[in-house]
Amino acid sequence: MIKLIKGGVYYSEGKLLKENVAFMVESKKLKAIKGTLAYGILQSHNKGDDNNLKISFDELVSHDITYVGIIQTAKASGLKEFPLPYTLTNCHNSLCAVGGTVNSDDHLFGLTAAKKYGGNYVPPHLAVIHQFMRETSAKCGSMILGSDSHTRYGAFGTMAIGEGGPELVKQLLCKTYDINRPEVIAVYLKGKLKKGVGPHDVAIALIGATFKSGFVKNKVLEFIGPGIKNLSMDYRSGIDVMTTETSCLSTIWETDEITEEYYRQHERESDFKPMHPSDPAYYDGAVVVDLSTIEPMIALPFHPSNAYTIKEFKDNAQDILAEIEKAGNKLLKNASFSLRDKVKNKNVYVSQGIIAGCAGGSYENIAECAEILRGKSCGNGEFELSVYPQSQPVFKSLCDNGYASTLMSSGAIMKTAFCGPCFGAGDTPSNNGLSIRHTTRNFENREGSKPSEGQLSAVALMDARSIAATAANGGVLTPATEIEYTKKIKKYYFDKSIYENRVYYGAGKPDKNAQVVYGPNITDWPEQIALSKNLLIKVVSVISDSVTTTDELIPSGETSSYRSNPIRLAEFALSRKDPLYVQEAKQVKADEQTRRDEGILPESLLGKSGIEIPAEISYGSCVVAQKIGDGSAREQAVSCQRVLGGVANIAVEYATKRYRSNLINWGMLPLICCKQNFTKGDYVYIPDVAKLIKDGKGLLPAKLISGKKVKDIEFNIGELTEEERNIILSGCLINYNKNN
Repeated sequence: MIKLIKGGVYYSEGKLLKENVAFMVESKKLKAIKGTLAYGILQSHNKGDDNNLKISFDELVSHDITYVGIIQTAKASGLKEFPLPYTLTNCHNSLCAVGGTVNSDDHLFGLTAAKKYGGNYVPPHLAVIHQFMRETSAKCGSMILGSDSHTRYGAFGTMAIGEGGPELVKQLLCKTYDINRPEVIAVYLKGKLKKGVGPHDVAIALIGATFKSGFVKNKVLEFIGPGIKNLSMDYRSGIDVMTTETSCLSTIWETDEITEEYYRQHERESDFKPMHPSDPAYYDGAVVVDLSTIEPMIALPFHPSNAYTIKEFKDNAQDILAEIEKAGNKLLKNASFSLRDKVKNKNVYVSQGIIAGCAGGSYENIAECAEILRGKSCGNGEFELSVYPQSQPVFKSLCDNGYASTLMSSGAIMKTAFCGPCFGAGDTPSNNGLSIRHTTRNFENREGSKPSEGQLSAVALMDARSIAATAANGGVLTPATEIEYTKKIKKYYFDKSIYENRVYYGAGKPDKNAQVVYGPNITDWPEQIALSKNLLIKVVSVISDSVTTTDELIPSGETSSYRSNPIRLAEFALSRKDPLYVQEAKQVKADEQTRRDEGILPESLLGKSGIEIPAEISYGSCVVAQKIGDGSAREQAVSCQRVLGGVANIAVEYATKRYRSNLINWGMLPLICCKQNFTKGDYVYIPDVAKLIKDGKGLLPAKLISGKKVKDIEFNIGELTEEERNIILSGCLINYNKNN
């Protein structure tokens, strides 16, 4: 289905040609490198040199789990008004906390902040973050930065990047997004999808082919080729949004008359322009996708890259589910997790179907599901189906064209625009349940599991069409290619009055006299201390998993109501992965406070190794992992560690650029060590760390103190810009901004 081409390729006359047979002279190659869409867009937003990019974005966007912290950080750094359009959406904390008004307080904060500083505000339930930006803000050739990892609008001609909140703070303070020029990978589409195969099938196949090898990690995916014309905008955006799970940096697509019709449909014709790479254009590698060979796919727990065709899975269900049970029981630390009981008479039975969010809730996805379920029933057994249209305009068109009615008649439940099912804030599956979802992620424990209480549920990703086919078959896993239905659907109409009547459009119109309203749960960031001359680190958690996600570092779901309160939120840090972490990190922080108050380290740390620890030192905790930071852009995965006294992470590899950036922006060292030879309770001493960082040294000599044994080791901290070095030395981005 998918072929990876390593090494350079040229795109010319609609075809790909490997570099080693292209025989291009060097001057033509240099010109072809500049011929990609990505190069042109990045360069038009670049204030740096050709290789060290300093990007200024056209717009910013956040949702209600992230915007409070971002605005609070920017305000502490001297923010007076938003210098560029900033949209605050409300699709993650939409549900009011039971027994309180915590989330609604955040929403009121967002509205009043938009009025004071000059931003746009989208009320709860009106649209999920990315659909609103697609419908109203994406423009051909523009760049958007969002504080959500699935900020992807490449199908609309917009290069969009999802990052942690501090990167948005920099933009709000008129600073730049600094990055080495990324490599660009061509995603060459050819052929046409067969009936019953949808965008999620393509996305899961793409993720399965690229993620584990890191083939496109931190690179830009540029979608080209003749197959694009065979995809509608809903299909393109459905594939595009899922590229986050490949670990790429961003995406961009060729645009055509189908793109132009989308902009016309949304009364934004002036935001469209044709976009094509030059001939020839040079790419650093390629992914060839023959759409005609894509089959209905399923991504099994516990990662979107755990990809199989549905047929392959069904043919080997017992063996595959046995492996997933092993992984689940490792999480539970017992043997109570069961999935093989879902296989009966060679059929696989699932308990829940969800179609939702920026990936699943599109008009075409839901309309085709209605056609599949027309005249059929979801049944009155265990299986249930919930559908969340991704915006009120989409919901209205589904109602106007009769599709909402058809789905409700089948037994499906229609709900509002909400991202909750994707991260455990809605429709949490039952213990030992198997849920199939057209959402973005299925990481372990993401959708609401609580392993410390013996509760674990499993989520598999599938396309909406096969979810509807499964619903029509009473919960028996069924690919949509086995169902007869009409693929022809009624035209979508966008009703802009829905937004005109409810959205607060205040971008560029700050009201300095407006007062921001603070609820009792909204608190400022606690003070962070600048890095001292030397550094002593205690290892308080060691994670041996091959990949550690941000959901494991700070859980989703139940934490949502506390994202505006750094101290209360920190109580949840690593709660599903290492329940003792918070307690032990707090003890290190208390010891550091004692050291600062009394000028000495606690006696328990003295004389362990014979190493003399100087008075001029910082002391804090760290987490050790193999590959850490996959998944969400949420800065809280790092800031919670920092609030608890964390000073570093030690990893073999950082899963994403955005997680490493979050560490730096919170004043924590992103240390790399090729071997994970650390145990809980070890100490790491890095002498002269401040000078080494200030001088731009990439290697940091250190001593590993394990019991009475002392070993010389060396950390790689990677390449840091001058600003990043100064942020670490200052203790965090807030301190750095105050100092400057």
